[in-house]
Amino acid sequence: MDVLFNSIDVRDLLSSPNIDDVNSPLSAPDLRLLIDRLQVRSDDIKSKVRQYILSHYSEFSTLFSQCSDVVSKSENLSSQVSDLIQLILDHPVEAQSKAVIDEILVKSREVKEKRELLGLLDVILELNDKLRFVKEEIKVGRVEQAAEVLRELKAVLVTSNDEEKQPLVYGLLKDEWTECFEEMQEVLLQCMDNAVWFEQENNTVHLKYQLSIRDVDGIELQTILKAMDAVGIMDYGLAKVADLMIKHVIVPVVSFRSTIVVEWINQESGNGVKANMKICPSADPNVDSIDGGSMYSVLIDVVKFISKSLCFENSTWMLCFGKLTWPRMSDLIVSSFLSKNVPDDASKLADFQKIVKCTSNFEASLKELMFIASSDGKDERLSKFADNVEVHFASRKKVEILAKARNQLLQSDFHLPELFLQDGTRRNSKVKDDDNAESSSDFVVDLLFTSERCVVSEAASQLMKLVHGTLKDVCLSSSRVGLEFYHASRDSLLLYEAIIPVKFERQLDSINHSAVLIHNDCHYLSQEILGLAFEYRSDFPASMKELVVFADLAPRFQMLAEEVLQRQIKLVIYKLKQAIDGADGFQNTHQMKQYESAKLSIDQVIFILEKVYIIWHRLLLPSAYKRSMSMVLEEVFSRIANDILLLDDIAAEETLQLQRLIHLLFENLSSFLDSVLAINQTGKLQESPAQTLDDLIPSLRKLHKLADLLDMPLKSITAAWETDELANHGFKQSEVEDFIRAIFADSPLRKECLRRIESRYYQAFSYS
Repeated sequence: MDVLFNSIDVRDLLSSPNIDDVNSPLSAPDLRLLIDRLQVRSDDIKSKVRQYILSHYSEFSTLFSQCSDVVSKSENLSSQVSDLIQLILDHPVEAQSKAVIDEILVKSREVKEKRELLGLLDVILELNDKLRFVKEEIKVGRVEQAAEVLRELKAVLVTSNDEEKQPLVYGLLKDEWTECFEEMQEVLLQCMDNAVWFEQENNTVHLKYQLSIRDVDGIELQTILKAMDAVGIMDYGLAKVADLMIKHVIVPVVSFRSTIVVEWINQESGNGVKANMKICPSADPNVDSIDGGSMYSVLIDVVKFISKSLCFENSTWMLCFGKLTWPRMSDLIVSSFLSKNVPDDASKLADFQKIVKCTSNFEASLKELMFIASSDGKDERLSKFADNVEVHFASRKKVEILAKARNQLLQSDFHLPELFLQDGTRRNSKVKDDDNAESSSDFVVDLLFTSERCVVSEAASQLMKLVHGTLKDVCLSSSRVGLEFYHASRDSLLLYEAIIPVKFERQLDSINHSAVLIHNDCHYLSQEILGLAFEYRSDFPASMKELVVFADLAPRFQMLAEEVLQRQIKLVIYKLKQAIDGADGFQNTHQMKQYESAKLSIDQVIFILEKVYIIWHRLLLPSAYKRSMSMVLEEVFSRIANDILLLDDIAAEETLQLQRLIHLLFENLSSFLDSVLAINQTGKLQESPAQTLDDLIPSLRKLHKLADLLDMPLKSITAAWETDELANHGFKQSEVEDFIRAIFADSPLRKECLRRIESRYYQAFSYS
């Protein structure tokens, strides 16, 4: 049969095996040859198959017989299965079995539930019996046993996490437990009230060890404490006792530490054993308690009394009592003793170490008595305060420094002594007279980075003295103290910025010496601040040298100084413009009424400038005075010149009146101009060549020239324009043309002059 499984390759039947070549397809003869050969091969295969079957006939016959038997048996089995199924359908046994099984399951579940209910009922009865037992025990005074049972019941009834799944009866039992707990708490607290009380007449604390509960005598105080500990109300039960000890024992001891002693008295009476602690004055009122040794000793005796007589040396109870009293006790010691003994002088810090040592020993003794926890650093309140005495000292000094600076600034009135109000006295000049120098030494100061002297207020002078004194202390202090002093000095300077502008807000809105002094103060403070680091940095503690910064404050004060000065300048210019507005543009001054109005306006301008001159000339720095007065005069001269040049018709007589008003203005302002010129010619104010008045006040020469133009002939005016004389004095072509049209009537000459002025303008424009 291998021939049936061998593949027939067509290539073997062809003469040319390359049949995949598309360029040489098979021919008809090749195809016929292929068909013949395939037919021969097929006949050969059929012959071989027939021979194989004939040779194995017996095997094939046996195989077919077995297959027939299998088919017959399967049909028989199928018939039997069908009969069985029919039998089952006629008699439903499985339905009856299922009903029986379901009934068994229901009965089993009911039995399980009844058993659980019986178990729950047993638990409820047990809990109820325990609650009844607690009530009976409380009645007969056996509170310790009752407390233990209450604690067990609490774990079952109170602290359970699945309250929503609990039956209703549990809620009723929980309410009954709460009633028992409250009854127990009331009984125990009442016992504590009877056990500890204070007799104010004799200053004595009494402890009674034998107590009674509802006519049941002989109950020990220690038993009461055990019961409170068992039910978890130890802190609540001792709270009133702790408060009693603080008020009647600790406070007197800490407040009058050198005149109090504590006496223990254990006595037996008809009511049982008692322990008394009596507080009485010391027999030696001169006990030295500067380091707190006597006070700490008395407090240790008090704590020992509490430990032995009240807490029965039980560490847990002692820690509980300590948690109730130690925070208030430590705060009281800090406020009444430690903080009051913080040194006022850095040189006394070493003496405070005695207090530090006594305080440390006191807390160590409290740890031995288990009054405070030995492992909890939070309870070392006194030691932490004492160890940080340098910080507390620095904080106190910082508060004192800031309070002193604040008071100085709030009390300042910027009043000047009579010396500074005398005529001819300049605040920025060198004071030669010894009496004058001594009286003005606090007001006239040398600036660090200029050669000028500055008049400052008493507030600024005292503030810088305070800052210098504080920074000198920094050089002599440790880093921790020095850092606080450094911040105090910075904050003191910032107080000036915060207080003075607000306090003198009204003065800053008017022309007065206070505003000028504030400007001088800020300028002085800015320069002093820049010099602080250079003056003290080398002597600062090493760790502070990189942290100390003052230079950032200097620009703030410099900006404030400029802001105050510019505010004054704007206010003066506003007042001057209001006065010039009264001249009504200098129109019709040839009329007497209009001339008087214009003259009055000029007088008001002069009056305002004189007031400003009196204040500024005496108080402002020379450089600031020169700059400020130049700005003000420039505004006055430019405004008057512009108003006159805007007139469209000027009569001949009117020109004379306008010229007279201008001369009147210059005559009265000559002293102001001379003061600016005198300062400007002072060589030590600037290294560059001194400027002229015309450079400082450009409108000055324009107004001078305008006064000359008012009585000049037309040709001379035209010639002055052609020679650029008028342009050099600040005149514009349009102003000259309008001025000629206003003064001179229309004529061929005026037209010719205007043409020449215009042609001169175009000629100059072409050259440029």
